[in-house]
Amino acid sequence: MYDLIVIGGGPGGYEAAIHAGRMGKKVALVEKERLGGTCLNVGCIPAKTFLRSSRLFRECGEAAAYGVRIGVPEFDMPAVVERKDRIVATLGKGVQGLLKRAGVEVITGHARLISRNIISVGDATYEAANILLATGSRPAVPPIPGIQSEHTLDSNSVFALQEVPKTIAIVGGGYIGLEFACFFREIGATVMVFEMLPDIAAGADGEIATRMLRILTQKGIQFHLSAKVLRIEGHTLHFAAQDGKESSAEADYILNSTGRRPVVEDLGLEKVGIDFTAKGVKTSDQGKTNVPGIWACGDVTGRRMLAHAATREGIVAVNNMFGRKDRVRYNSLPAVVYTHPEVAMVGRTEEELKNAGIKYKKSLVPMAVAGRFLVEHEDGTGVVKVLCGAEFGEILGVHAIGDASSEFIIAAAAMVETEMSAANASELVFPHPTVSEALREAIAGIH
Repeated sequence: MYDLIVIGGGPGGYEAAIHAGRMGKKVALVEKERLGGTCLNVGCIPAKTFLRSSRLFRECGEAAAYGVRIGVPEFDMPAVVERKDRIVATLGKGVQGLLKRAGVEVITGHARLISRNIISVGDATYEAANILLATGSRPAVPPIPGIQSEHTLDSNSVFALQEVPKTIAIVGGGYIGLEFACFFREIGATVMVFEMLPDIAAGADGEIATRMLRILTQKGIQFHLSAKVLRIEGHTLHFAAQDGKESSAEADYILNSTGRRPVVEDLGLEKVGIDFTAKGVKTSDQGKTNVPGIWACGDVTGRRMLAHAATREGIVAVNNMFGRKDRVRYNSLPAVVYTHPEVAMVGRTEEELKNAGIKYKKSLVPMAVAGRFLVEHEDGTGVVKVLCGAEFGEILGVHAIGDASSEFIIAAAAMVETEMSAANASELVFPHPTVSEALREAIAGIH
C-alpha cells in the first residue's frame, strides 16, 4: 500500500510526488503519456522556446541601431521545432531523474478511481492512503463548425508546424493566443486575432490590457474584437463583426487558442462521489476535495491554469495530507504573458478594487525610469503600476508591461503575500542597474 498515488505527471503531479518522496513517503505516479504534462511538452516550454527564436529574429533586424551590422536573417522553422524537441527531451529526462532520486515509482497507463483509496491501471489495481488528482487540461474545442478541419491548429499541434505561414488567423485573444500572435508576427506572418470579448487578455488589469492592445496593434497584429467566429471552411474563417455584419478572412492556417479545459472525463470521479463539473474538480485552498483522502491540484481544478500554481497546489496538498498545515494564497499568485513586450501581474486589478468598493492609491511610472531598461530597449515601451490600500498603504496589486517584468514580479508577489506596506517596501534596496528599479520608483510614487 502506498502513502500517496498521484494521477498525472505534469508540474503539479510530479512536483507533489517528489515532495512526498523526499518526506520519506511511499509514492507512485501514474502517467499515461509523457512526464512533464502540458507545460513541458505542449505548453510553457515549447512556447517560450518558439518565442526566444522569434525575438532573436526580430532583434537581428534591429541590430544596426545597436551598432551591429549583420546580413539579412532567415527564419528556419524546422530548425526551431528541432531545437524545441531537444529542449523538451532534455527537461523530460530531468523530471525522470528527479522522480527516481526521490524514490517515486512511475506507472505508465490510464488511471481510474475504483474507490476512495483504490485505482486501476489497465488490469492492475493499486491502493493508497491518499490519491492526488493532477490530470491537467486539454485544448478547448468551441462549438464552431469546422474548428477541427485540416487547416486548423490548436495549442498542441502548432508546435509541429514546419513552415512559416504567410497569414494566420488566431481564434482567441487570451494569453495563449497573444503569445502566438507575437511569435508569428515577429517571424513575418500576417496575423489576425479574433476575440469575442471587447478587450484582449481577459483577467489582466484593464489599463495594462489597453496599453498591450495599442502596442501589439502598432507591431502590425490585426485585432477583431467583439467578433464571433461563425464557422471555418477550408482556409476561410467566417465571423460576425462588432456591428453584427457577417464577414470573412482568408488564412493559410487557423489557430484555435480559445483556452484549455480540465481533464475530468473517464477518471471514475462519479463513482467515488467527487464534486466536480466540466469546469474542474472543486477543492479547498488546502487541496482537499469533498471526499476524504482524495486531493486535487493544477489545471484539473480549473482554478488557476498556470504551471507554478499547479506546483504550489500539489505541494500544499502533500503537506496537508501528511500533517503539515499549509494553504494556497491565490491572491498572491503571479502570472506572466510572454508576449513582446511581456506583461506580468500579481494581486488585485484596479477593476477588482473598484468593484469591491475598496479605497486605494495608485502609482504608475514608465519602465524607462530604470536605466537598464533604456539600455536594453531604447525604443521600448512599458509601465509599472502599483495599487495600495488607501488607509494602511498595504500593496494590493502590481501590474507591469515591459520586457523583463517577468523577472521581478516575484518581488511584488512577496510584497502582496506578506501585505507589505509601500512605506516598508520603499526601504528595500534594489540592485542598480536593473529593470526592477522601475518597481521601486512605482512604490515610491505612492503617497
